[in-house]
Amino acid sequence: MILTTNTQNNALIADIQVKEANLTVSDSFKEEMTKLIDHGNKYIIVNFEQVIYVDSSFLGALVSSLKYAIANKAEIVVAGLNKDVAGLFQLIRLDKAFMVYGSVADAAERKS
Repeated sequence: MILTTNTQNNALIADIQVKEANLTVSDSFKEEMTKLIDHGNKYIIVNFEQVIYVDSSFLGALVSSLKYAIANKAEIVVAGLNKDVAGLFQLIRLDKAFMVYGSVADAAERKS
């Protein structure tokens, strides 16, 4: 299991439980995100606070999850990016595809 979840202000918080978000966990992440969307969650905050490294396959799974969410009238935002991961999001312009929040609290507050 890659994600643990809880709710706050009608938002589902999906905490990534690995330090390295890479190819070995990308398929599991995508499957878990699909299940969360299929269960009717309309606002999902993906919490990266524990993640220190992200590779392209995991980012691909994240983008694929976003496309699935949009098709199902749901929204995915990200929060808790460390400096390196935030820089990567900016470099490959994922900060244009995802709303990026400094903390889960900020992202959950937006939903309330």
